[in-house]
Amino acid sequence: MPLSDAKIKNAMPKEKTYRVYDERGLYLEVSPKGGKWWRFKYRFRGKEKRVSLGTYPDTKLGKAREKRDEARRLVSEDIDPSQHKKAHKAAQAHLSANSFELVALEWHSKKSPAWSQIHADNITGRLKRDVFPWMGQRPIAEITAPELLQVIRRVEERGAIETAHRVLSNCGEVFRYAIATGRAERDVPADLRGALQPAIKKHLAAVTEPKRVGELLRMIDGYQGTLTVRCALKLAPLVFVRPGELRTAKWEDINLDQAEWRFIVSKTKTQHIVPLSNQAVAIIKELQPLTGQREFVFPGARSPKRPMSNNAILSAMRRMEIGKEEMSGHGFRAMARTILDEVLEIRPDIIEHQLAHQVRDPLGRAYNRTAHLPERRAMMQDWADYLDSLKT
Repeated sequence: MPLSDAKIKNAMPKEKTYRVYDERGLYLEVSPKGGKWWRFKYRFRGKEKRVSLGTYPDTKLGKAREKRDEARRLVSEDIDPSQHKKAHKAAQAHLSANSFELVALEWHSKKSPAWSQIHADNITGRLKRDVFPWMGQRPIAEITAPELLQVIRRVEERGAIETAHRVLSNCGEVFRYAIATGRAERDVPADLRGALQPAIKKHLAAVTEPKRVGELLRMIDGYQGTLTVRCALKLAPLVFVRPGELRTAKWEDINLDQAEWRFIVSKTKTQHIVPLSNQAVAIIKELQPLTGQREFVFPGARSPKRPMSNNAILSAMRRMEIGKEEMSGHGFRAMARTILDEVLEIRPDIIEHQLAHQVRDPLGRAYNRTAHLPERRAMMQDWADYLDSLKT
């Protein structure tokens, strides 16, 4: 039943904090000291989140519902109410409407719905750690190239050359957003092109020599950790998807009868189909009794309501003494791409389709997700059989 003023007034403090629920995500949290806070629970990009909507009696029930409805509207427009509130609070804290920090937070809230959560958090972390403390409150239109360079030099001087380049790139996007919204006239980061030490391009480690691939697969088969991690390790080379896509796989996306896994690609936000080989189906069926009632195929060790940690597979490989210079989570993709092309002689466009890379037809149009599906099914089974032959 929805809340009423009488129910709210009669919500007395208890030994522990508790909640009384209204509707559509709105509830009142009552503390042991008698404080009453309005909260709104919502899901954003698949993640459960909460945002505070004020305290009672300063915020009455009707006003709380108005704030909830506004937050629901933001979610429907792919705007995170929590991030939106932070940007608003920054403005209320007398930050200039044209300050670098406020413009950056606004840019982030607009762009982040198209990013993975890890990517969004990484960008926020870099800006908060390496930029905001030194020039966050400066009007963005007044920031000069030497001033920005001095800020980024701090990152460079601690030896984080690649991070320094990323910070500069992020600042460039913020400045271009400021220009587009009429709060700056010059792309200052562009003036720093060539000013930083060059970043050394590092390729993600991958095993591509067939004999060593066989040794690697035998080591994975002998892994003594949890069944969840062992199955993820065994499935990774068979499906060669991005690590984030594997660890966040959901049971609702997998059809074992049709031997298919369909999901939205995290990088391009497009639909993708992974045909499952007989070996892949067997691994998933082995795990199904343990996690089949959960949302995620590979739930986390600390909370089964969340997916496996992004470091779980890497940590497992390190415990098996597979060095980071030899194999990475992304390495299974490079391994498959190289061997499918050079050893099994599969057509490159078929491989690219299965890697979820954009492949275009002669007229420049991107093929849809079902393109070459029969050939991809055959390729995935041939690949699984080939890996079995390497192990033996």
